[in-house]
Amino acid sequence: MAPVEIRGLSKRFRNVLAVNDLSFDIEAGRVTGFLGPNGAGKSTTLRALLGLVHPTVGTATFGGVRYEDLDRPSATVGAVLEDASFHPGRTGRNHLRVLAVTGQHPPERVDVVLEAVGLTAAADRPVKGYSMGMRQRLAISAALLGDPEVLILDEPTNGLDPPGIAWMRGMLREQASRGRAVLVSSHLLAEVAQSVDDVVVIAKGHMRGHGTLEQVLGGDEGPATEVRSQDDTRLAAALQDAGHPVTPLAAGGLIVPGVAPKEVGVIAHDAGVYLVGLGQQTRSLEQAFFALTGEELAA
Repeated sequence: MAPVEIRGLSKRFRNVLAVNDLSFDIEAGRVTGFLGPNGAGKSTTLRALLGLVHPTVGTATFGGVRYEDLDRPSATVGAVLEDASFHPGRTGRNHLRVLAVTGQHPPERVDVVLEAVGLTAAADRPVKGYSMGMRQRLAISAALLGDPEVLILDEPTNGLDPPGIAWMRGMLREQASRGRAVLVSSHLLAEVAQSVDDVVVIAKGHMRGHGTLEQVLGGDEGPATEVRSQDDTRLAAALQDAGHPVTPLAAGGLIVPGVAPKEVGVIAHDAGVYLVGLGQQTRSLEQAFFALTGEELAA
């Protein structure tokens, strides 16, 4: 059973069907990007997952258990939504102390998470003096407080400067390396592409794409390989004999759609053709997103 399971999820608000029959899993040890334009249904899906709205149809569960039925929710799920708020007169450290008590977490976790997000030096300053980026780090530290199995972050790079974005990227990978299931909702496609393993794309409440990043970027036929050799004619014949279509490039080389570089390399080796270049050709995440949804994401 996956740490996060969404099955046949639909949510209607009067005459508006915000989410329509979504089904996907978030796996442990992987970062999943949740993508869609404004109004796609991302926030509604996350709110249904976190028990803030009730699905009209379907389920959204953690290991088969609804959020509201978890024994200690913050020890299983850490979440940051866009509307994270803080008492302006309370220090960052005291904000976390309150959450540690209410969540029944060891008090020493406060110092651990402050260090993890780089806020130790500012921990005893009132939150009202924090920059937007510091507030974002504080929200993430609160999500990590219970050492959760699942981490859900909505637009996590909001307010972060370039070094902060680089830190965020590393933090996501670190959390996944610890076996956590990480779900990141974002419109910053370039950042998502550098951080995620899997992608879920929705538009107008409908699923438009779901799979590994490689599958989504590769298109309907999967990844394509660009290869250059000392004898493209011989290599093309060998690839065609193996049942693979080949497209010659004007500047030299071949495109082999739907075939991974490793397989192309094996065929070239067996044919005795020396390669001078071999790599995977993919769409950008922006191109893949547009192809799946027909819509541009706002910057």
